[in-house]
Amino acid sequence: MRSFLTLSKRTPKLDPLAPVALDDRQRRLAHLAASVLLAYPDAGTREAARELGDAVVGLPGPVAERLGRACATLGEADDEAATVLETRYVATFDLKRRCSMYLTYYVAGDTRRRGVALVRFVEAYRAAGWELGSEELPDYLPTVLELSARTSGDDARIAAGLLGAHREGIEVLRSALAGTQPWGDVVEAVCLTLPPLDPETEARYTALVTDGPPTEMVGLTALGPLEPYAPTASDVLSGAPGGDPR
Repeated sequence: MRSFLTLSKRTPKLDPLAPVALDDRQRRLAHLAASVLLAYPDAGTREAARELGDAVVGLPGPVAERLGRACATLGEADDEAATVLETRYVATFDLKRRCSMYLTYYVAGDTRRRGVALVRFVEAYRAAGWELGSEELPDYLPTVLELSARTSGDDARIAAGLLGAHREGIEVLRSALAGTQPWGDVVEAVCLTLPPLDPETEARYTALVTDGPPTEMVGLTALGPLEPYAPTASDVLSGAPGGDPR
């Protein structure tokens, strides 16, 4: 009998990872490496991966293992393998909703309210003494990881706050990238450096895995905890953009 149904591929909900203890130097190195390794795998990224390979060896075992594998995959790629990596990168991060590296997408989706969340990121960077370049939106995970890698003390807590406030999105990304290497290893390494999931965040993670990012919403409650880093949003980002709907 002919069937008109096919099974859809759903993102599995992976169990949370037990965090690994890192000191400040190790955290900064791990987040710097992850920031680099999650970038588009062009020649510059592959060269940086070769340089990072030796540096990540000194990190705690589970983190070093994952980042080391990613460094090897990217750094040792020949021209043919590099072309495959570049094609897979676009197919993964540009075309799959649950593989977005734009963190506000998970809480705001393709909605008008996403701009409000983006403003908070701009305010946070400025509160930590940094200005954004024009290449990416402020919620781009590699950019947030770079902020974490370049800050310490109170400024590092700002970066940690951004990662913590959007932890459910990072967990969805980890689940969606399961088996997709080398980037699945990198996001797992990031999750190992973060605090344990609290029950509320795990509930939001479960809902996102089940339902995906929202398509529209009313009010701001779906944006989660947003720290006010500046007096007014309009002073920071006039005409708050709706963001990249990936």
